[in-house]
Amino acid sequence: MISNDIVITDVGPRDGLQNQPKILTVEQRVQLVKAIAKAYVPKIEVGSFVSPNAVPAMANTDQVLRALASEPDFITPCLSLIPNMKGYEFARDAGAKTVAMVLYASNGMAQKNASMSMADAEEVTLNILRLAKLDGIEVIATVAVAFECPFDGPSEPAVVQAIVAKFLQAGANHVVLADTIGAAHPQQVRDMTATLVQSHGAEQLGCHFHDTRAMGLANVYAAVESGIRRFDTSIAGLGGCPFAPGATGNVATEDVVMMLEQMGFDTGIDLTLLLQASDIAQDLTGALSAGRSKTWLRGHLLKQ
Repeated sequence: MISNDIVITDVGPRDGLQNQPKILTVEQRVQLVKAIAKAYVPKIEVGSFVSPNAVPAMANTDQVLRALASEPDFITPCLSLIPNMKGYEFARDAGAKTVAMVLYASNGMAQKNASMSMADAEEVTLNILRLAKLDGIEVIATVAVAFECPFDGPSEPAVVQAIVAKFLQAGANHVVLADTIGAAHPQQVRDMTATLVQSHGAEQLGCHFHDTRAMGLANVYAAVESGIRRFDTSIAGLGGCPFAPGATGNVATEDVVMMLEQMGFDTGIDLTLLLQASDIAQDLTGALSAGRSKTWLRGHLLKQ
């Protein structure tokens, strides 16, 4: 029986901040992570160990991790994105317990994002998986452009399915399908996720949607119908990819949580506290965007 519980990973402090014009300080990034955690979000992606020259907003992620670790009351599981073995070593040395490694469903995206081929990215990830097992670190394998690539066009479902199977077998704790540029539509999502759930079960699978074409929430719904119970979302709908033209914000955490809770699923997240975190995200970044449900949701919660 498929669970009624949904596990949300808020990627706002990484995916949300990496493309914002305003670069936050370490203290501000920690403030945002703590606000999200206060709302009982189960997992938070706090940053990435990429070159600060390539993504200046992610400089000093090691300091963010160490600052959070020094907080006696902070217990929310955190993860960090890594691009390669060097990033893994930096994350491990900073005390990371979970890392996310990016795989690619197209060579075009692999070259633009990581200056390597799809095959090279897979080999690096396999090497990281072997080392992470020895180090006691969990690895999440994220398949970028799982539905469409801005450089190579629509991704082949068979290619994505093969990557998922390979890395689940190799020992990845979870594999996440990423609609990196927000090009997927619900039928695509339903077909892909239903096939993968049938082959591998739902426990180790997740989805990551952007809202570029205003279909992010519909795609979450389609994945839920297939049995997916793990989703990446971003506080206030912040997001985008510096290396993916046209990619806009991630699907907003507040929108996803509201929809799922109203459908009878249990996220364990406090919506009132989540809206406060969304306000903090907007205040810190100066972003005008937020979850599309936010205005209604605030009024609704005030009446309760």
